Order: sequence, then C-alpha cells, then structure tokens
Amino acid sequence: MTPNIVDFPEDKTNKLASHVLGILKELGEDPKREGLLRTPNRVAKAYFELTRGYNANLDAIINKAIFKENYNEMVVVKDIRFYSLCEHHMLPFFGKAHVAYIPKGKIVGLSKIPKIVEIFASRLQVQERLTQQIAELLKEKLQPMGVGVIMEARHLCMEMRGVESVDSPTVTSAMLGSFRTDARTRKEFLSIIQK
Repeated sequence: MTPNIVDFPEDKTNKLASHVLGILKELGEDPKREGLLRTPNRVAKAYFELTRGYNANLDAIINKAIFKENYNEMVVVKDIRFYSLCEHHMLPFFGKAHVAYIPKGKIVGLSKIPKIVEIFASRLQVQERLTQQIAELLKEKLQPMGVGVIMEARHLCMEMRGVESVDSPTVTSAMLGSFRTDARTRKEFLSIIQK
C-alpha cells in the first residue's frame, strides 16, 4: 500500500514532543544523549502518522468508488495486512484482515477495501471495534446482502508485557446480513480465506 503523506502541524508536534521529553526524563534517560536528541520529535511525528485515520475523509474516499453493477456473488479481499495501536497501552497490534460482501446492485472499487481497513486501523483501537467498524461501513455504503470481516492479529501488549503470551493470535469476526443468517454463506467465506 502506498504510504499516506501525513501533515505534521508544527505546534502540535512541538507539544507532543515536549510530553515525550518528559517521559524520557521520568524513565531516567538523559534526553541530551546523542541518540535521544531528536527522539521526542521523531516520536511525535510517528504518532501523527500512526493515527492518520482520524483525519481521513471516508466519504470522499469511498463515495467516488461505488458503482452500479448487477453482480450478486461473494466478493472477497483476503490477507489485507494492517497495523494498529492498542488504545489500552498504545502498543502495536498487527495482522491480516479478510473482508467479504455480497453485492445487491452496488460494488466498491477493490482497492478501497484495504484502504478502509487501513483508515480504521490508523487510530487508537481495540480489535473487536476495528472489525465491527469495517463491516458496518461496508453495510452502510453498499447496502449489500451481507458483509463478513475476520481479523487475526498479534498484540504486543500481550507478547511484550503482562502475560507475555507469544504465538497466541486473536481472531475477531463481524458477520452481518446473509453472513450471519446463512450458514452456507459463512462456510463459503471461511473456505475461501483458508485456501
């Protein structure tokens, strides 16, 4: 995916950098040490980039890519890589998303589905809400027969701290419309993403 160009507003960057400077001091680090001299500014810019989804205009991105089409079979975009920050510890979680829908007269440009995942992931998140937001947006914009979203992720807040549980991915799903009510539709989706 092409990286987004992120605007780094100088006043906000400086304010956030001053907080990072305080964190370094509280940790017992010497912020004047060569390797840390520019760290507060780099961290501030990194957080703006990692949370760029707050400033994205989903309507502008999606509305221009919805097309009338007489197609009513499942559309699946699988293995969409995503990176997000856990809102509880502001540590990364990352993995793959699988997104499917069954059109009812409208389709969306395929490149918009990974973009939707990226936008919602580029916010402070919990995986459960992230999964639901993707499904609900597609339902709202396309009014399809159904939407299915499955996300599998590793959470560094679990792996690096706390229980230190490694190799325990978290899987979440959101099944709307026919994906919820029709076991055959759900089974087809699961079969496709497991291939």
